Amino acid sequence: MIDKSVRPLELVSDVNQFTGFPMHGAVLAFDFGQKRIGVAVGNTALKQANPLTTIDSEKNEQRFLLIGQLIETWQPVLLVVGLPCHVDGSEQEMTRLSLRFARRLASRFHIQVLMADERYTSRTASAELKRAGVSGRRQKQFLDQIAAQHILQSFFDENHEQHFTA
Repeated sequence: MIDKSVRPLELVSDVNQFTGFPMHGAVLAFDFGQKRIGVAVGNTALKQANPLTTIDSEKNEQRFLLIGQLIETWQPVLLVVGLPCHVDGSEQEMTRLSLRFARRLASRFHIQVLMADERYTSRTASAELKRAGVSGRRQKQFLDQIAAQHILQSFFDENHEQHFTA
């Protein structure tokens, strides 16, 4: 199972441990992959997630440079990273890599990072793109950012009642 005690620099590995937003503002979400990182943006007031971009680089230096530019532009109050797990909730290789990515975000940018379950988001995003007439290799440029959108929208929807009331 996933280590829920990981908390460097406000890193919380389970959204169930989330105690509320520090303030209203932008939220960036990431669908981490070894080749690409999908990015979505939303707002704590509107609770609406939108696909933003796909970082298509395997080099960490380039990835964090581009993420830094997004953070500078959007000034997020929170970052959400998708946590990939097997259907039964057990860890897989990408679970550990995503947690490492989240720790790096927290230590580099000093913004609270939450981990959110991302099971089935890529599958759902692919089905959504197929319904929109985008299939096969043409999905590649959009798939990860749509998956990030689903991660963020699920986070907003699941935490609406508990954490978004004024």
